[in-house]
Amino acid sequence: MGDHPKGVVQSTELLHISMVQNILGSKFAPDALLHSYKKSFNGFVAKLTEEEAARMAGLDGVVSVFQNKKNKLQTTKSWDFIGFSQNVKRTSIESDIIVGVIDFGIWPESDSFNDKGFGPPPQKWKGTCHNFTCNNKIIGAKYFRMDGSFGEDDIISPRDSNGHGTHCASTAAGNSVESTSFFGLASGTARGGVPSARIAVYKPCWSSGCDDADILQAFDEAIADDVDVISISLGPVSVDHRNYFEDVFAIGAFHAMKKGILTSHSAGNEGPELSTMSVYAPWLLSVAASTTDRKLFTLVQLGDGTVYEGVSVNTFDLKNESYPLIYAGDAPNITGGFNRSISRSCIQNSLDEDLVKGKIVLCDGLIGSRSLGLASGAAGILLRSLASKDVANTFALPAVHLSSNDGALIHSYINLTGNPTATIFKSNEGKDSLAPYIASFSSRGPNPITPNILKPDLAAPGVDILAAWSPISPVAGVKGDERNGNYNIISGTSMACPHVTAAAAYIKSFHPDWSPATIKSALMTTATPMSIALNPEAEFAYGAGQINPIKALNPGLVYDANEIDYVKFLCGQGYDTKKLRSITADNSSCTQANNGTVWDLNLPSFALSMNTPTFFSRVFHRTVTNVGSATSKYKARVIAPPSLLNIIVEPEVLSFSFVGQKKSFTLRIEGRINVGIVSSSLVWDDGTSQVRSPIVVYSE
Repeated sequence: MGDHPKGVVQSTELLHISMVQNILGSKFAPDALLHSYKKSFNGFVAKLTEEEAARMAGLDGVVSVFQNKKNKLQTTKSWDFIGFSQNVKRTSIESDIIVGVIDFGIWPESDSFNDKGFGPPPQKWKGTCHNFTCNNKIIGAKYFRMDGSFGEDDIISPRDSNGHGTHCASTAAGNSVESTSFFGLASGTARGGVPSARIAVYKPCWSSGCDDADILQAFDEAIADDVDVISISLGPVSVDHRNYFEDVFAIGAFHAMKKGILTSHSAGNEGPELSTMSVYAPWLLSVAASTTDRKLFTLVQLGDGTVYEGVSVNTFDLKNESYPLIYAGDAPNITGGFNRSISRSCIQNSLDEDLVKGKIVLCDGLIGSRSLGLASGAAGILLRSLASKDVANTFALPAVHLSSNDGALIHSYINLTGNPTATIFKSNEGKDSLAPYIASFSSRGPNPITPNILKPDLAAPGVDILAAWSPISPVAGVKGDERNGNYNIISGTSMACPHVTAAAAYIKSFHPDWSPATIKSALMTTATPMSIALNPEAEFAYGAGQINPIKALNPGLVYDANEIDYVKFLCGQGYDTKKLRSITADNSSCTQANNGTVWDLNLPSFALSMNTPTFFSRVFHRTVTNVGSATSKYKARVIAPPSLLNIIVEPEVLSFSFVGQKKSFTLRIEGRINVGIVSSSLVWDDGTSQVRSPIVVYSE
């Protein structure tokens, strides 16, 4: 229902009850209204049928009605790789920055969250700790479970039984902890990007997933508690393109933006296909996952001495002992109802335990650790697959992901050898000279909700990230895996997101008055360009490029935007005055004068979707604010492929005489394209700062 009517928060729940009574009539029961959102925005959760929900959507003041769906979880060296060393310049204000993490909770005993040397929480802090002992590092901790159902492994508190929340929180704001590793791998100092910052934890996630209603309550509380930045590494279970105000991430981030809080959100792990992101709101930061130059690899040696290299995070030591080797398709669990076409993929329980016990098994396809499990007592697993080998996975037994070609050679060895054997070695670390590039799993644009807004926004390290872990959670996520650790190596856009959260918090510590859009602009316009040769989806993979927190401190110029700008954009997207006023809780209206176009939304990127090969011409309007030298002159430089597009910037020179001065310009794109995507960029250059914005023209 948007924002609260001014000064009427106290009667919110009574209003919600009357609305539910109105729809349910004689069927109304007290438990029909599950929750009222009363702090940061106006809304409620109720038990309704589809027909009742449709009638509710027609009531005055209702912006949207949508089903309470489930969502899922989407991280030493990574900070150094992006040029953010341990001894970067910092301010004392960093210890007043509060990072709100919406996730699976936190493991407070981790060294990453020790509060030694921390003073009391910042005076502005309004949060509390529920069923949890906080300290001066973790200053807030809450959990949410509206339906009251818990699994046997759930801890009914903000404590993390999964590990994911602990990993994300420590990546963003964990202390510097020396001599950490994952069973000897990736050894070094584990640290968050803003180690002096405080952490507030909001837990909407449980063993069954993360419900929309609980996520929205987490946003509600975090905004009211007055966090400075929100980090949320969660997303729909499958690709789900929802309108902005049927999407809890967009809704929560919108209300956070109104209170000056930037939301950093993981782009999703459904790549590499196009349009596999699910959250596209322009007022939040969408983060893709890139690689670092650390490469984990694992060797396999056959009985004939042949050695193959694959990828995994294998900490098991077979002590050079060889084991019998068998093809999974030759060992189906027939009594369990499985045939060779299923067993060849090594799906859990599909293998005949008597045939594979104590042997290394060659499997077809790359499956997750949870699906593989402990593989019916096998000594190890070789996974052959066409899938990209850019990510090293952790399994509950010795395992390695091999190329399809290498797997075929091993299969031939099995068929041609009387007693085939093999051994799997512990993983080693190497250097990936091609990094950074976007991980194959990272969800891609373009944006199907608003095709003329570029998503994702930028990229950050999200592959093979070492960070704190919950020691009660198996490191491979499989029951029966007896390895427990205080630190773990995992991958995902979940791990990229807190890197950007930390970068935003770092900027905020130097520029406390900067708006969410200003911080987003600073990060995007100073990002390091990435290679289209390594990422054929170009900006739909990496957005503006890889974050560079040091450069983002002094971007020179910024593209700012506020609630009014987004209101104009929403009017142009078809939101009417009635819905708009519910969202803004003021007298905003959609008029011809207020009906903004997507091309005029003041974003630090330019995207143009074309569905015809004919000649086109489109004008974008932008305004930049000087945050660099008081007196400066910026010249426009366009980098574009010859002959395809004509890009004209007017004026070509912007002169500034004081900090905070604003100047407007237009950018016109003309031409025709006969390819899928054309990448260009605009750079405003004053000799000191290069303010770069990606320009993307593509055919739908």
